[in-house]
Amino acid sequence: MATLTDLVHFTTTSTSSGHVLFPATNCHGLPSSTSSTFLNSRNFFPSSPTRRRDRLNCSRLKFRCSVSTITPPIKGVAPDGGQSELDCVIVGAGISGLCIAQALATKHPDVAQNVIVTEAKDRVGGNIITVERDGFLWEEGPNSFQPSDPMLTMVVDSGLENDLVLGDPNAPRFVLWGGKLRPVPSKLADLPFFDLMSFAGKLRAGFGALGLRPPPPGHEESVEEFVRRNLGDEVFERLIEPFCSGVYAGDPSTLSMKAAFGKVWKLEQNGGSIIGGTFKAIRERNNSPKPPRDPRLPKPKGQTVGSFKKGLTMLPEAISTRLGSKVKLSWKLSSIVKLDGGGYSLAYETPDGLVSLQTKTVVMTVPSYVASGLLRPLSAVAADALSKFYYPPVAAVSVSYPKKAIRPDRLIDGELKGFGQLHPRSQGVETLGTIYSSSLFPNRAPPGRILLLNYIGGATNTGILSKTKSQLVEAVDRDLRKMLINPNANDPLALGVRVWPQAIPQFLIGHLDILNATKIALSDGGIQGMFLGGNYVSGVALGRCVEGAYEVAAEVNDFLSRYLYK
Repeated sequence: MATLTDLVHFTTTSTSSGHVLFPATNCHGLPSSTSSTFLNSRNFFPSSPTRRRDRLNCSRLKFRCSVSTITPPIKGVAPDGGQSELDCVIVGAGISGLCIAQALATKHPDVAQNVIVTEAKDRVGGNIITVERDGFLWEEGPNSFQPSDPMLTMVVDSGLENDLVLGDPNAPRFVLWGGKLRPVPSKLADLPFFDLMSFAGKLRAGFGALGLRPPPPGHEESVEEFVRRNLGDEVFERLIEPFCSGVYAGDPSTLSMKAAFGKVWKLEQNGGSIIGGTFKAIRERNNSPKPPRDPRLPKPKGQTVGSFKKGLTMLPEAISTRLGSKVKLSWKLSSIVKLDGGGYSLAYETPDGLVSLQTKTVVMTVPSYVASGLLRPLSAVAADALSKFYYPPVAAVSVSYPKKAIRPDRLIDGELKGFGQLHPRSQGVETLGTIYSSSLFPNRAPPGRILLLNYIGGATNTGILSKTKSQLVEAVDRDLRKMLINPNANDPLALGVRVWPQAIPQFLIGHLDILNATKIALSDGGIQGMFLGGNYVSGVALGRCVEGAYEVAAEVNDFLSRYLYK
């Protein structure tokens, strides 16, 4: 649900200082193996295999994806056609896996030259699914991303800068409270006037942020505990609780503040209070200025979100095309064996039969529960730890109404404007939130129609798995008629219902300890050169998956650099 996070814009980013306060992480991390990356224009592949970009038609739905026509190599053949051991095999061609391959190619080409990305499915992109039909274009997984510099670098290096589309930074975000959609403040000047919180609630939040609040309890706090203690009940109930639904589809009483919102947690740790930590971070940043910004990168205006003209799927397709024969589709990993002399042997079931690869390093970007099964023969302790992460179900429901079905009081200058809306669990609606897709990006719906992407389910509503798709549409429609759609409007046009049984990894209390225990178990077991990636490691937002890909690529590079001198 990584996408609903952008709706609570002010809660996610604070002041003109630019310091992050509940970082706006775009709900773009619907199930694992997700992350997106790029490749620069430099053609470092010795040969470019044939690759065709098709649209697979299923019941008139057009799924934009890459279809491989590459013949898998015979046993032991490296991607450059030689017989040498591979430098790295990346398991999973979702956003994280593709990003890591791209980062290795662009940032560390001298060390990691022979890299392969393997994917069990017949397409790249993992849970990024863009669908196009009858003039509509919608997403059934992640919906957008925050255009941070790492993300924009990926966009530019993949050749998509001219396809980038950004939302209006001034578009309002709304939270449902007391039967009314209330705007979330987008700048400091809005704080005294917005009606989502009472005057007393605002005072409590301000004094708490300054440090006039109970001290930390001495144990790992949940998001709910941290926010209620620092900022008060109203901030939690009216802003942060729906925000947690937007980011994680999670329960803030069990989510770890340290793991889920580490930047905010560190503010209090480093500065004694949220405001104190903010000022300290500003001083530290001013004392150690960043290197010059890459002049190739676009300059977004204000805090906004991004996508592409033909949807998010353009990014993994572009990366895959640039990686060429390094990407292997319909390759199912069946076993990993640690070699006595170092490195690993990976056995795959492929369309052309069994294939064995030997590699110095492996990066696992598949969901933790998949990685657990694959790594169990190497380390039962690590496998047990990986099996503890929880992924609740989430459904993405895309519906369309005629513009005239929108309540008149929700229109601005005759249009539905805004990013969308979030729904606290206390407000009697089942839907977690709604993205105004046709308002957010251009050419998402035919003239006279609006397109709404709704998320439903999550850790507090796992019962969605027992509902039919038509029942999910009915639930969403019923909720929308309470605050956005005229009660007597015709039924919506149901475009797509995608149910993710295991959607977003929950960063629960103890998450970081479990992740650390996994890495220690691998190290203590002599499992060197085995790296973990994906959204349960880096964070659930699409942008965090990209940043995490750079971090994993740097770790692989460091290991391979040492490997060369053994």
